[in-house]
Amino acid sequence: MTSSLLEQLVEYRGIESNYNDAWGNPTTIEPETKRKLLAAMGYQVNDSDLLLKQVQENHNKVWLSVLNPVQVLRAEELLQIRVRLPIELVTDEYVAHIDTELGEVLQHRFTPIDGQLIDVVHIEEIEFQEYLIDVPINPPLGYHSLSLVIDDDVLGTMRLIVAPQSCFKPKALTQGHKVWGLSVQLYCLRSTHNWGVGDFSDLSFLIEKLAKQGAQFVGLNPIHALYPANANACSPYGPSSRRWLNLIYIDVTSLDGFLQTSTQEVVSSEEFQRQLQQARNADLVDYELVTKLKLQALEKVFEYQNSQYLTKNTKLNKAFKAFVDEGGDSLQTLAVYDALQENLALKGKESWGWPVFPKEFSDFHNPAVKTFTKKHAKRVKFFLWLQWHAALQLEQANQVAKQNDMLIGLYRDLAVGVSEGSAEIWGNKDLYCTDASVGAPPDILGPLGQNWGLPPMDPEKLYQQQYQPIIELFDSNMRATGALRIDHVMALLRLWWVASGDSAKQGGYVYYPVDDLLAILALESHRHQSLVIGEDLGTVPEEIRIKLAENGVYSYRVFFFEQAKDGGFFSPSHYPEQSMSTLTTHDMPTLSGYWHCHDLELGKELGLYPTQDILNTLYDSRHENKQSILETLHGHQSVSEEVGRDVHNVPMSKALNFGMQLHMAGGSSELLSLQLEDWLEMDKPVNIPGTFNEYPNWRRKLTRNLQDIFADSSLNSLAAKLTEARKLASK
Repeated sequence: MTSSLLEQLVEYRGIESNYNDAWGNPTTIEPETKRKLLAAMGYQVNDSDLLLKQVQENHNKVWLSVLNPVQVLRAEELLQIRVRLPIELVTDEYVAHIDTELGEVLQHRFTPIDGQLIDVVHIEEIEFQEYLIDVPINPPLGYHSLSLVIDDDVLGTMRLIVAPQSCFKPKALTQGHKVWGLSVQLYCLRSTHNWGVGDFSDLSFLIEKLAKQGAQFVGLNPIHALYPANANACSPYGPSSRRWLNLIYIDVTSLDGFLQTSTQEVVSSEEFQRQLQQARNADLVDYELVTKLKLQALEKVFEYQNSQYLTKNTKLNKAFKAFVDEGGDSLQTLAVYDALQENLALKGKESWGWPVFPKEFSDFHNPAVKTFTKKHAKRVKFFLWLQWHAALQLEQANQVAKQNDMLIGLYRDLAVGVSEGSAEIWGNKDLYCTDASVGAPPDILGPLGQNWGLPPMDPEKLYQQQYQPIIELFDSNMRATGALRIDHVMALLRLWWVASGDSAKQGGYVYYPVDDLLAILALESHRHQSLVIGEDLGTVPEEIRIKLAENGVYSYRVFFFEQAKDGGFFSPSHYPEQSMSTLTTHDMPTLSGYWHCHDLELGKELGLYPTQDILNTLYDSRHENKQSILETLHGHQSVSEEVGRDVHNVPMSKALNFGMQLHMAGGSSELLSLQLEDWLEMDKPVNIPGTFNEYPNWRRKLTRNLQDIFADSSLNSLAAKLTEARKLASK
């Protein structure tokens, strides 16, 4: 019985038993792996009696709920609801009562027995029947509430989500226009004014300059909230909260209160200026130092604003309170977490994340946390205030894009998850399976698989929570943007789960309600007028690529991965129009690094290749690929004869670098994203996948100040040529 029950649970919970690997080979998931994944979901797999009891309780809980928690449908789709009632109540007349988000009331009367009988069960000798009921109402787009009512009594309520057929797309793109932009790692930016890390004022400057050169967007790394009290946990892809912002990007100097005396006494001191110069001159971002300096100054600015505005009946205070109210529990959770983590760190206690907090502080909902929040109310307010100003400065950058008539403006990057010790999990542990992590199965680039250390959301709990966490996630990340890039967009369909203690190779796929999630994505996309780009690299079934395309999600096409079986590179003119093309990404070497094999040299130094034979094979493959690239470039007349045709005699040069970028600009993708590092002909990567402390990931700065970049005539000429090439590629 236990074996049969486990297999039923595996199927019910969307754990895949078979899949095709990166080489196209059919692969079977081991029974023990599936058992561990069920355990990570909370099932008592090691005790058959407890497991059976648990399954029965969950089953009964569903049947004792009159309505499902949530239902998602597309515009114009027939609304059908499932109603579960004891048999003696199925002949009564009920009202399906819909309260739309705009306050409109829609109603439909029905008798369950007139509907379609779906299922019958007995619970404690009571027969329950489930009916499928047609509701001939077309609710508007949005988030509504549907209640089952009889004689003014509400028997149950569910969320009703009505979404458009596909994601938003700017009109100019539907008319055939093709555009380009730059992708940047915000923290890498150097400027004459920043404090050792790029900030939102740098972003505004960059947007304005690029807009004048014809760029239509600026793409960002994830700018999610990290850990002010643990600044070296700096990976933008392992955040504390994906709803809120990284405080390090605040430009302190632009805040009201920076020039007042108490702030200037701090920042003008000899020691502060010495450390500030140290942070600015460093070739790698010194996150601890920059965070310390910014917080010292921000504390003084906060004291000023708090006394002048935030303790009085002022417009500024009303705006701040409105921001806090709108942020709700999610914002409060993060502010309390940041204050608590800081407090524990100051006391010398282990504090990298909630798993090592003292037991009484291990959950946001614990009484001790409420006591701490009251005792440290002003410090919590400080962290709320920081999030407010981060949001204001990001919106200012967005306004610069609008004022300069950028078609898209900013596009943000949504990370696939949050780290194990994050505030997001701390505040909603029921949603996350902390005994597992997501990653990727073995593939060509990672033969051992990948474990990213990010606990997955439980798809069943996400459904029970009426998809609210994912709604908030899409909503918050589309604010102040014209586009959203979803890292590892496959997460909408399935994620590779790895049980704690297992290697990445021992994982298995768990499926998510992809159609519901895509519908919500489309709804938020239209609400924010934000197009959506899905990073669809790796092991991607063709059916999900088709589904994404049908839902208006832009594919992500990387030149170096668009390679035919004979080794040749596909022309960018053959890429899907509904795609964003690029030469490289943050996880790849720069153009210069690729051409000179610096990534392979680094990999050897860092011990990433088990044998010399493997490394030799990679060198041989790189040599062949470079020759194919030269043939492609010359074949399409993307480079002049200044660039040789024999790879043995062709180093990376400005002509080759710029030629590759212009080669992409003539392609069919509606969006072209180029890396600022490649404009500067840099050779060091910003991140080396598979490394932790072996390489300074997420720290390497640009080699030049922003002000110098836009005074470079060769780069200005490149921008003009890119703009012209994109116009020629348009219909």
